[in-house]
Amino acid sequence: MEGKIPVIDLEENEGKLRKAIEKWSCFRVVNHGVPTKLMEEMKSVARELFDRPIEIKRQNVEVLPGSGYMAPSEKNPLYEAFGLFDVASSVSVSKFCSQLQATPHQREIIQSYAGAIYKAATNIASKMCRSMGLTDYSFEDWPCQFRINKYTFTSETIGSSGVQIHTDSGFLTVLQDDETLGGLEVMNDSGEFMAVDPLPGTLVVNLGDVAVPWSNGTIRNVLHRVQCKGAGIRTSIATFLSPPPEKIIEAPPEFVDAEHPRLFAPVTYQELRRLRALHKMHSGEVIELIRINK
Repeated sequence: MEGKIPVIDLEENEGKLRKAIEKWSCFRVVNHGVPTKLMEEMKSVARELFDRPIEIKRQNVEVLPGSGYMAPSEKNPLYEAFGLFDVASSVSVSKFCSQLQATPHQREIIQSYAGAIYKAATNIASKMCRSMGLTDYSFEDWPCQFRINKYTFTSETIGSSGVQIHTDSGFLTVLQDDETLGGLEVMNDSGEFMAVDPLPGTLVVNLGDVAVPWSNGTIRNVLHRVQCKGAGIRTSIATFLSPPPEKIIEAPPEFVDAEHPRLFAPVTYQELRRLRALHKMHSGEVIELIRINK
């Protein structure tokens, strides 16, 4: 539909997926493999965790910058978040649950969701590769983090930003959005922000900074923001699939030829994140620092 991000059935042919990647770098997916009931249960657990006393919430400490509890701040006064460093690691998931004093039932839900969303994220990434002509590219050693986000919106904050304009630093983000309260907006290829309205049961996928040099510029990183559109508590869960810190990011041979010379110098994900933080480039500008000048 014009003006809306595309909805891709992951069980259909991959031509629609490639078109969505190249035009939008953002799309919704159905038949993603995460049970609807589990998604609902995880949202319920997330809301319960945010009701914990602040001294418990602060026990969700960082492993990497931005990977732990984030309290409302002067810059983002409407936003609060938890972080789980590696959803594929049973040790990491167990530590997260212990930090927040999760009950046995909550722990079971978190563990089940972590496994399901990791499988979904790597499956989506693999299908993306196949749609773009890469048949044997593997994401098996790529870790996933997730952030559980809470936005406290009131009638007085309508029109305010829940989170400032930014791109994600990783390869792709899989978002379980709020089912009732909108606010997510992504920038289309014409430079206009488009509302990503709720669609229960689906997952939103958007491409981050790593996708640009990885694809030799075929994929763009997506600027997005969260705007307060109405009063209420908005809850979302974002899962970030990223390379291991020391992995060198460079375009596979399929993206490079005489007509499409290599555009970006090889760089590790750790270095890309360091440059992004050092120069305070949170809106995708960091990619220009590794562009090869011709």
